[in-house]
Amino acid sequence: MNNRMMITGAGSGLGREIALRWAREGWQLALGDVNQAGLEETLALVREAGGDGFVQRCDVRDYSQLTAFAEVCEARLGGIDVLVNNAGVASGGFFAELSLEDWDWQLSINLMGVVKGCKAFLPLLERSQGRIINIASMAALMQAPAMSNYNVAKAGVVALSESLLVELKPLSIDVHVVCPSFFQTNLLDSFRGPDPKMKAQVGRLLESSPISAAEIAEYIYRHVAQGTFMILPHELGRFAWKVKQQNPQAIYDEMITMTEKMRAKARG
Repeated sequence: MNNRMMITGAGSGLGREIALRWAREGWQLALGDVNQAGLEETLALVREAGGDGFVQRCDVRDYSQLTAFAEVCEARLGGIDVLVNNAGVASGGFFAELSLEDWDWQLSINLMGVVKGCKAFLPLLERSQGRIINIASMAALMQAPAMSNYNVAKAGVVALSESLLVELKPLSIDVHVVCPSFFQTNLLDSFRGPDPKMKAQVGRLLESSPISAAEIAEYIYRHVAQGTFMILPHELGRFAWKVKQQNPQAIYDEMITMTEKMRAKARG
């Protein structure tokens, strides 16, 4: 049996769309989130799409909840073939304004939540010779201004994924990391930051995105099948990453200009 997937943050947004994409192939899905109502909704959509599965309320900050989830996957599905660490939260604000609590909150979910997910589910993946899909962000590669704690958390997810890629290959476990740019999602529901104006700016970015969560899920599906390690769903993101690899200073200069504009706007 090679069609069992566990997804964190499956109650909405990209997590839900990943669930639906794999559900269309008839997969069994273990859906986790802190939002119970969202989970129930996702499961109903999954069944309509041709998949099945179950839901479990799960806070990725709590390792014992993740290990309990792994045990339920073992009991109900006989194991897991694909682990998707997708749960995440948005935050923003200039470094000087971010509190240490803002840092702890961001790292505990967006980075340590992924570490704990990998740790809790690794024994099941070793048995099934499965795969891990970690959802990072273009913020991991481009480090835009006024989101240092988010940038660091997501860069950590990329570094973790690179580490696991080389460590787990000999165990026949594949690893992928996805770095979407901003896309239309309800990420802002969880937004936390010292400046309410920042939330509005991020909101405008999300609304102007040319790509939906469903399209990103489709892109992930295709590139996982092709064995791509670093999956960059946005064309502009792929272009920016290429530029940064060839000429990092050009990107830094662009980000400094962006910072100056943001500061001017905040003063205005």
